[in-house]
Amino acid sequence: MTEHRGTQPSQPKGTVVAFSAPGCEPLYAHEREAIAAVARTIATLKGFAFRQGLGNGSGNGGGLYFVPDESLLASDAARLGIDGPQDLFGGVVPWRFATTKAITHELVDDLAERPKEWSTGFGRTVAAAVLPGYTVFSRHDALRAARRLLRLGLARLKPPLASRGQDQHIVRTVADVERLLEQYRSPDFDECGLVLEADLRDVVTLSVGRTEIDEIMVAYYGTQATTTDNAGQSVYGGSDLIVVRGGWEALEDLQLPRALALAIAQARAYDAAMAEYPGFFASRRNYDIGQGVDSSGIWRSGVLEASWRIGGSSTAELAAIKIMKQDPDIQLVRASAVKTFGKTSRLPDNADVHFQGEDPDEGPITRYTVVTHAARKPPKKAAD
Repeated sequence: MTEHRGTQPSQPKGTVVAFSAPGCEPLYAHEREAIAAVARTIATLKGFAFRQGLGNGSGNGGGLYFVPDESLLASDAARLGIDGPQDLFGGVVPWRFATTKAITHELVDDLAERPKEWSTGFGRTVAAAVLPGYTVFSRHDALRAARRLLRLGLARLKPPLASRGQDQHIVRTVADVERLLEQYRSPDFDECGLVLEADLRDVVTLSVGRTEIDEIMVAYYGTQATTTDNAGQSVYGGSDLIVVRGGWEALEDLQLPRALALAIAQARAYDAAMAEYPGFFASRRNYDIGQGVDSSGIWRSGVLEASWRIGGSSTAELAAIKIMKQDPDIQLVRASAVKTFGKTSRLPDNADVHFQGEDPDEGPITRYTVVTHAARKPPKKAAD
């Protein structure tokens, strides 16, 4: 009698590793779960196993793909065997200050202090794609920048290393800046500086980006939502994205309102300018664009900061990529990444829940992703 053997499960081709980048601030529990959800989805797409933490693994010879929680420095990436965007979800930059919003603005003048690796060409290249502002690396330059910028109206002081929108201050006078500077006498000020930027009211924050995993590349635009946390503060509440198959050009083919088209053009200009920083590469490129009215009544639009790492909208990006992988004819997906605080009693029927429960630091919170639309033909730009 012939013995029939069951089909043996195929061995994983490699391992997707989710880990905390060196020097990164501790994550909330719900953030760790959201990152793990993205990494597990990537593992499924690639036919890889999933692992939380670097463990003893190093080098990329064993088919490792990395999902760090922050952009990596080139030196750290090299130690892990990361050679290009095909090896990680996120990005690699040559120097620490280049991971932050510090690079977004020019110096106050050619005599201003700056890190020796600073690119003066980058700020000049992106000037039309960002809000009026300056990056400073000394108290003296900060006061000079404040005097110049405050002529336009209210300004916002932003520490580049602060995350989640924390520690930002609206300044009305040079005296306000002088007082706040007392908080920033540290090596971080010397290395990553401070940002002074025109303040906007009635702000709409848009996300524009491009993500690639293996043979699939998508580009997206969307709007960030705010919500109220358990302490009563207004915080980021998720993103509603339109994701299209293809690169930047696929976004330009869409029929979009003028303000959205401008945001996409500004994101592309900022992205292209990263050629000023040697050794930069990324598989995930996200740009937050602020659009609103300054204190003089002028409507403005500009890139607030860039993100070459996993972000709040990444679960939505991956949900779209998963659908496109399953059906090669799908060209457009609408997906939302949602974060709500408090006890959530009702979720959409098709919600993919990443975290629901008590976060030790932030209290009750729910994180989920929902896909609301998929189409085989995105709307095209009207003919001229």
